[in-house]
Amino acid sequence: MAFIAGAGATNVDLLYEDMPKIPDIGEEVYTDKFSCQLGGGLPATLINIGRLGIEAKIATQLGSDMFSLFAAEQYKKNNVEPKNLYRGNSIPLNITSAVILKDDRSFITYGKGSIEPDDEAKETFYNMAKGAKICLMQPGGFTDVYKKLKSEGTIMVLDMGWDDDMSVEKYAELLDTADIYTPNRKEALRITGASNEKDAAFALKKYFDKVIVKVDKDGCIGIDGDNYFFVKSVEKFKNKDSTGAGDAFLAGLCYGLFYDYELKDCIQFGNITGGKAVTAVGALSAYVTEKELLRLKEEIY
Repeated sequence: MAFIAGAGATNVDLLYEDMPKIPDIGEEVYTDKFSCQLGGGLPATLINIGRLGIEAKIATQLGSDMFSLFAAEQYKKNNVEPKNLYRGNSIPLNITSAVILKDDRSFITYGKGSIEPDDEAKETFYNMAKGAKICLMQPGGFTDVYKKLKSEGTIMVLDMGWDDDMSVEKYAELLDTADIYTPNRKEALRITGASNEKDAAFALKKYFDKVIVKVDKDGCIGIDGDNYFFVKSVEKFKNKDSTGAGDAFLAGLCYGLFYDYELKDCIQFGNITGGKAVTAVGALSAYVTEKELLRLKEEIY
């Protein structure tokens, strides 16, 4: 069990930085700051895991187009092995153009957001992920695979995006399958119906022995057995762009889980990787190596 796996759509971000304004219809606006990189979500988490020296594998959809070739190159460059689930002829990725102003931003995205797997794709993902120490989970069509992996001893880590209809009942299968769930404050309040994040954490204790609630820029709540604690965020990291912060936090958390650290240590790792990610524009621009992560943990915590 020497790797971490997951399945999800690949996102490519075209970032136009320091834009003076969003152009009106028929208008063209120039900037001299542009970058192309993989976007946020599960792929970003796995890339950050790969950058920490852990072998990572992703089941995703890649075509023969220039964006897919770029994505495949980035995966391999960052110690992530991609397994292709796509058999069509179009562009199967999500491609986002982000117009970034000083205090705001605007997006336009091509794609359908997530993968809708058939039986062959599920089998391909299972065969790739079998034997993983950790598997990252998200809502979608892979729940049966997650259950099978859990039954075989893989640690299942669930991270979900915002959903207006979030509830324990709606996501019962995923919550029952997960060993670790990583909601932020807003998600924890919605899914539990609690009025504050501490009550939400204790509500989640009914389902998980180890509880995590990310409290945005302040830090993170943890409950490990009967031990409740709060881990403050890293003050030395100055926020320039919060894109990808949650994905990077999850990578640091999984680093700790992979090496069997206590939950509090895992959250400290997550706060460092998540905090570093916000110091530059883009989901994957700023990151720490394993050596830097261990050094910063000793210095900060």
